[in-house]
Amino acid sequence: MASDIRTLTQAQRVSVQAACQRLAPSWPLDQMIAVSPYWPMRHERIEQVSARLSALAGISMLMPASDYLDWYRRGMISEQALNMALAESGLGMSAAELIQALERAPEQVPWQSLSALLDEHRARHKMAWRDEIIHQISQFCAAHFQQAQPMLHREHSNAQPALYTHWLAVSQRDRGLSIVLDEPDLHRYFKQLPDDPGVLIAQALDTFGVQDDQVELYAHALLLDVSGWGAWVAYLRWQNELKGEPQEQMQDLLAIRMAWELVLWRYQQAHFPTFFTTLAHKWKQSLAMLSAQPAQHQSQQKPLWIWARAAELSYQQQLHKALSRRANQPAKAIQCQAAFCIDVRSEVYRRALEAQSDGVQTMGFAGFFGLPISYQVQQADVNRPQCPGLLLPSLVASHGQADKHGAASLNAGARWQAFSKSATASFSMVESAGWLDTFKLLKKAFFASEQAHPVDKLTNSQDWSLTQGGEELSAQQKAGLAAGVLKAMGFEQFAPTVLLVGHGSHSTNNLQEAGLGCGACGGQSGEVNVKVLAWLLNDKAVRAALPELGIEIPEQTKFVAALHNTTTDHIRCYDEQPDAQITSWLESATAVAQKERAAKLDTQLADASREALDQALIARSLDWSQTRPEWGLANNAAFIVAPRSWTQGIDLQGRSFLHDYQYQQDPDYQILEAIVTAPMLVTHWINMQYNASTTDNLHFGSGNKVLHNAVGGNIGVFEGNGGDLRTGLAMQSLHNGYDWMHQVLRLSVYLAAPKSAIKNIAERHEVVRQLIDNEWLYVFQWQQTGEISRFYQNRWWPVSAGSPESDEESNIVQCL
Repeated sequence: MASDIRTLTQAQRVSVQAACQRLAPSWPLDQMIAVSPYWPMRHERIEQVSARLSALAGISMLMPASDYLDWYRRGMISEQALNMALAESGLGMSAAELIQALERAPEQVPWQSLSALLDEHRARHKMAWRDEIIHQISQFCAAHFQQAQPMLHREHSNAQPALYTHWLAVSQRDRGLSIVLDEPDLHRYFKQLPDDPGVLIAQALDTFGVQDDQVELYAHALLLDVSGWGAWVAYLRWQNELKGEPQEQMQDLLAIRMAWELVLWRYQQAHFPTFFTTLAHKWKQSLAMLSAQPAQHQSQQKPLWIWARAAELSYQQQLHKALSRRANQPAKAIQCQAAFCIDVRSEVYRRALEAQSDGVQTMGFAGFFGLPISYQVQQADVNRPQCPGLLLPSLVASHGQADKHGAASLNAGARWQAFSKSATASFSMVESAGWLDTFKLLKKAFFASEQAHPVDKLTNSQDWSLTQGGEELSAQQKAGLAAGVLKAMGFEQFAPTVLLVGHGSHSTNNLQEAGLGCGACGGQSGEVNVKVLAWLLNDKAVRAALPELGIEIPEQTKFVAALHNTTTDHIRCYDEQPDAQITSWLESATAVAQKERAAKLDTQLADASREALDQALIARSLDWSQTRPEWGLANNAAFIVAPRSWTQGIDLQGRSFLHDYQYQQDPDYQILEAIVTAPMLVTHWINMQYNASTTDNLHFGSGNKVLHNAVGGNIGVFEGNGGDLRTGLAMQSLHNGYDWMHQVLRLSVYLAAPKSAIKNIAERHEVVRQLIDNEWLYVFQWQQTGEISRFYQNRWWPVSAGSPESDEESNIVQCL
């Protein structure tokens, strides 16, 4: 009908586009990196985002009241910090009144969509509307987006149709929807839907009476129902934008979700006119509440935010006290330098290694070691990013000599893996594999051994090639690349042996293994990066060109590529092995680090002998049934950018990312700017992913790891066989069965640099300013004297180490 042909107004279009930008991306399983699910909303204050998500979808960014009270009773929140947080809040409450407020806090009820309202009146023997909607959309998306050939209709066999167009074609032919939902003729209402997603959205907004000032909230609420697939669509958008090829499918996903609401409205109106009158009245009431609910939830959450702030202050006060008492390290002859990724797991190992000898110096640097590369296996259709998700690789690293046999084997394995994970292969794969794979399964179960990633099996070549735009880098270009890395790492001298230590994790039967790898290397291990960098820095032509760039490496210095297995704390050196003394230090450091981590993994390992503990950790990494091979980056809380001498000897409990930096060697502060705009953002993403997966695992975590099933090759996981695509971390990565292993705290960033430099960088970069001023993280300046100041709202506020912030700061914050 002509009356049904509507288009979005300009105001509606702007609001819809704004809602479509509010979902953060989620990387595929084989490149699983940490992402803040709140990233697109960083321009708003964190309390406002928390209230909005709570109001629209019942999402929690805070721990339950009972957890904060438990932390308080266990001393994890100090009385001093609680009183300070109360003073900042301006609520005029005492600690006793705050505790009472938590104990009687009302339940926060989220806004209800039309399908949610209908479920209140749904017969118990029938499937809930909302469950079936999410299931149908999710199953369709799995088929549409799978990396194997999607299951399309014949007319679409040669091209990938648009998301909404494809869904509409499938839904209009699916009579099973009426059968599953026990609603005769329901499927006929899909035939009434328009072919254009924009027209569909316009029709729905008009039908439901959604006002212009409600459109963005309404659209956002519906997208949060399918936020897992929304995250995948956001990832595809992110990749296309990096390539300069903008493509928007989020509006199609929104149209699909809104189409279901429109179908239900029309179906109820036609089949149940009496009930529809009641439904329309309830819907009008619900819609009227939509705009006001975020503010209501923000008011209700104020006491919880006081407790959250008190927990952060408690941690910061302890850390400030430790940092202010640092001892100056005397100069000493360095026999071995070891450069590690800034990953929090390396902090434990670095302490253990430094304790072996005064002749050991460790350093911290971003895990991709400054190489924006992708790894290209020659003669194979594999090109794997080895740099942060924030960056697009500008260089390609490949082997100087091709391994044709290995590449052919890899291609065959990749084809078999793609077949085994396709939507139609669940049982046919087992039939095809036959008895041969039965023997392989038995071998892995009873005679397990460490399995390298199939791509990493081809990295053993000592001869590498670096290309840009298809052209091999010249010796001068390689030298420029090497000089940039060495200056950023802050080398003042070079020891005879320099270990370049990437890191990777090893576990078996773990779809989220990449999440335990190196996020700076795109969810891979750092093996390729350290091998390429060691090759580059050992190259005679590069060494010869470096003096012109202000760097002289002694002839006897050798760079050795190494990998830290974070599951077992073993260090593996490649190519040239270090001498016996260094090998002994590494072995002893492994034992110390293993001992420190043992109790957190299994209390029975706390008193195990050195050999028994080592074997137990190796066994965990090979055990198919082990759901907690290691704790990854759980309990991360701080990012410290300073000379290692400032933190050496301080037990940071494996909670801090440590990045070496000396501002005296950075006169224009370009290195500091690179750290603040790249590694700091990555550590913020990691921190927020762990926080979000802990506070609301249902929406931003992936549930029970035991129930995971791969979706569409490497797109993601279902928990079981349906529901929305799950994003974030599994419960087994956060909880040991009786207690949380991650404490939810916003990241505290400490920069040993001049205040003016920090302020100027924040002023130049809107993203950095948003994170600081909207309190997504804390930024502190740490001076050599031990004095610490907080940067907030473009001003500096003094912080007394080990005591409450100054009265001046408390009064100012209270007024903000």
